[in-house]
Amino acid sequence: MILHAHWQGSHHSSRPVLVWLHGFLGSSADWLPVQSGFSDWPQLSIDLPGHGGSRAQQISDFDQLSARLTATLHHHRIRRYWLIGYSLGGRIAMFHACRHSGAELAGLVVESAHHGLNADDRAHRLAADRRWATRFCQQPLHQTLDEWYRQPVFADLSAAQRQQLISLRSHNHPQALASMLLATSLAKQPNLLPELQRLPCPVYSLCGEQDAKFSQLARQAALPCDAIPAAGHNAHRANPGAFGRLLAQKLSLEEST
Repeated sequence: MILHAHWQGSHHSSRPVLVWLHGFLGSSADWLPVQSGFSDWPQLSIDLPGHGGSRAQQISDFDQLSARLTATLHHHRIRRYWLIGYSLGGRIAMFHACRHSGAELAGLVVESAHHGLNADDRAHRLAADRRWATRFCQQPLHQTLDEWYRQPVFADLSAAQRQQLISLRSHNHPQALASMLLATSLAKQPNLLPELQRLPCPVYSLCGEQDAKFSQLARQAALPCDAIPAAGHNAHRANPGAFGRLLAQKLSLEEST
């Protein structure tokens, strides 16, 4: 089974394909403001299970999702690619890079994505994610989305920005979201930091300058992390121009080596 995906940019370029993975509640369309600056690159935008064109798909764990990502890349005959992922998409990208990629992976760019919890924190996170899954299934979606975007990690959002996101995400199917949330809970993700540090390909981390949680996480893990100005947790949405320029710098750096 393959994931829903669509092409953008230059199909005839010899450059690696930029493969985009969105965050929880989102879709491949979330990347459009950034992707417009990479029209001379081949690009594949993927909808994750439970979202967008892959809404009807369910997965049980990270391995199964990574296998579908592999099948999707093979279906589109992609031989060399960059993975670019935000939040949940970044965690999936990291897992795939560490466990299921090969020489085809040119590099990894993750935005505001957690590399993994220690064992002591996993039970607490799983309990929290189960509570969220129950809310998605039992409450009106609008109410759950309002509660979701009031979490501390989204503290940079204004009331108007929060309402825009609630409206944008209200088309999602609550049960599909709950299923995906539990299948890809951070509690079920291994701590990938040691494996990330051994990857032979370049690994870049980006986060909004106002995203205190993920800025601190990067410092604690001794991971290089570039800050996107005037942005919080969802930096590519808040400041797509700055995000795109920094991403272009990273890609150009690798092209020149």
